[in-house]
Amino acid sequence: MKQLLILSGKGGTGKTTIASAFIKLSKAKAYADCDVDAPNLHLITKQSHQPKKTDYYGLPKAEINTELCIQCDQCRQNCRFDAISANEGYKVDFYACEGCGVCELVCPVGAVTLKPAVAGELMLYKSEDVFSTAQLKMGSGTSGMLVTEVKKQIKSAVTDAQLAIIDGSPGIGCPVIASLSGVDMVLIVAEPSISGISDMKRIINTAAKFGTKMAICINKFDTSIENTEKIECFCKQHGLAFMGRIPFDTDAVEAINNGQTIVDVACVSGEAVKEVYNKTIYFLFERETEK
Repeated sequence: MKQLLILSGKGGTGKTTIASAFIKLSKAKAYADCDVDAPNLHLITKQSHQPKKTDYYGLPKAEINTELCIQCDQCRQNCRFDAISANEGYKVDFYACEGCGVCELVCPVGAVTLKPAVAGELMLYKSEDVFSTAQLKMGSGTSGMLVTEVKKQIKSAVTDAQLAIIDGSPGIGCPVIASLSGVDMVLIVAEPSISGISDMKRIINTAAKFGTKMAICINKFDTSIENTEKIECFCKQHGLAFMGRIPFDTDAVEAINNGQTIVDVACVSGEAVKEVYNKTIYFLFERETEK
């Protein structure tokens, strides 16, 4: 099963809009939303079945048994995250605790223990197709590990799909790095703005470190023809495959607000994304077609 990952260097470029269109065009049997901090692919790919939900446990959290505690203050003094307070008895701030275990180690009476803590929730929708996603719990810092579980979940649930489309996170942080691991190709959605170009270059550099096949497309290209031409010139200079341009389209905004993909309605952006899709799929499978 080939894995096509769709990324953007910044939020708001239209990454999920393009991912949802690709899912519809390919009639994908397998797809995932790896933006675990703010998943929203499910809003467009309407699911008819209830998901199988599984608690995801990340780093453990410290708990202090106040009956055993002798208030020696060793735990608070040695906590580098300032997660322990001594006001009205010793307590651990759940959100500040990083689960490092130092407090447990230095406690002379064994009053501190590390306990498993739910860091998020995995969801698997399984009917004719398989959709894997997750929601990170507020304050949890294990987004990369949760993304890995989302990808594992779809691999274990799908056996006969040729293609899996993965909607990644914006930026270059831990969830993006976890998303990039093991995929066959990444399509980077660029925005023709100064910040968009800068962030595009960052995600290109990140993906290049994985040796992943990559390609670029530009969304809302007509908001700045000058910057669009700069992006295309950059692609030529660095030997990056360019998949095409998609215009800004108010009909696309209306479609998304109605829970539709841009290929569900007649609009110029929908027609443009079809061309980008065809080029991308050919680029992804080109070695197989040449054989």
